Amino acid sequence: MSRYRRATTGTSYFFTVVSHRRCPILCDQPIREALRSAIERVRLRLPFRIDAMVLMPDHLHCIWTLSDGDTNFSTRWSQIKHAVSYACRDAYELSLSTSRRQKREAPIWQRRFWEHQIQDEIDMERHVDYIHFNPVKHGLVGAVSEWPYSTFARCVRDGIYAVDWGGNPDCEGMRFE
Repeated sequence: MSRYRRATTGTSYFFTVVSHRRCPILCDQPIREALRSAIERVRLRLPFRIDAMVLMPDHLHCIWTLSDGDTNFSTRWSQIKHAVSYACRDAYELSLSTSRRQKREAPIWQRRFWEHQIQDEIDMERHVDYIHFNPVKHGLVGAVSEWPYSTFARCVRDGIYAVDWGGNPDCEGMRFE
């Protein structure tokens, strides 16, 4: 079991963000690069800490910690999703509904996202474990350490996990999608 320790200031949120029609495009290099760039730019204007993150082919999970009193994660997600959509608009010309075309939306993201406010250290630990175990849960790899698109390696470097960590049995029944 991991032992996640975080700063006690700020509010943390778990997010699930899904690709449009669950298209398996989020691990594509153009999307990954645009997402990294968008997050960096938004964090300069609206700071937040990424405690854990996993990028899956058709969705991502992450935990952000915002400063005390700051709950404006919606603006951050809006700006990130917009920047990725703009950067990748020509590479992903998929069919869009009339409504989405009229709103000039790109076919990268579902309109909404799911969020959960982290309640305490146990809730944080369970969600961080869930995030890192997600590629194994979905059958993409046999071991957590094999998935390249997550913060697991950083957590190993920080002493949160052993490199051979395989999952937290308490997280098996958790569903966030």
